[in-house]
Amino acid sequence: MPVREKEWEDRVKGMLKGELKRRGITYADLVGKLADIGVMDTEPNIRNKISRGKFTAVFLVQCLTAIEAREIRI
Repeated sequence: MPVREKEWEDRVKGMLKGELKRRGITYADLVGKLADIGVMDTEPNIRNKISRGKFTAVFLVQCLTAIEAREIRI
């Protein structure tokens, strides 16, 4: 994988993890919040997606919606 691609993945992963941390939301909390908006997933699966930094824009927006993020730091 080109270094540039890895840098983008790390950046997106950091953005999502930062938003979760600022709100004090754990992965277990995120599972529940996603379920509240109709997105069913498991904690290990979510942990792996975020850890790899390889997830879709849809997943990112679902997470941000679930945690009620109205702004994100880029």
